[in-house]
Amino acid sequence: MKIRKARLEDLDRIVEIELENFSIEEAIPRSVFEAHLREIQTSFLVAEKEGKIIGYIEGPVGPHRHLQDQSFTEDIEDHSHNPGGYISVTCLSIAKEAQGLGLGQKLLTTLKELALKHEREGINLTCHDYLITYYEKQGFVNEGLSQSTFAGETWYDMVWEANTLRKSNSNHVSVALPYIKNKPEKHARLLFFRF
Repeated sequence: MKIRKARLEDLDRIVEIELENFSIEEAIPRSVFEAHLREIQTSFLVAEKEGKIIGYIEGPVGPHRHLQDQSFTEDIEDHSHNPGGYISVTCLSIAKEAQGLGLGQKLLTTLKELALKHEREGINLTCHDYLITYYEKQGFVNEGLSQSTFAGETWYDMVWEANTLRKSNSNHVSVALPYIKNKPEKHARLLFFRF
């Protein structure tokens, strides 16, 4: 399995995985994914096994500590050309046949490594209340109720600080992937996505 930067030709499979895992209200539309593939320079990644995409994580770099709802639209602004900022995860989704294998953790770890490499302040995302513990085990801090109104749901702001690892002089990022009974990792939408 390899993790690589997403390409426009990956769009059909990305949309297929999205629709496997999310309700119509929470699923990101094809047109938004297409805009993200065109705009996001560094933080749209896919996991591929034997030439088939089995999962992805994506979101723009932005100056805000917390995820902004604009990130879920075609009017996305990627600030990856600017120093600092946060990677705002708008989606993390795993194909049904690859769920439960730790792929979500691998994609998060790779995104953390990118955040460190590009000297980002950290990563942010929103999640449902039942995923707070999962993200805390991944090193994220719950910063309370989010102002996000995406899909008419209640979200919590989660932030992973890159400087925590820089201060410890660690070049290796490790995270634990818990098993959440009846709550497969696919529902981590922002992450696991609009989690």
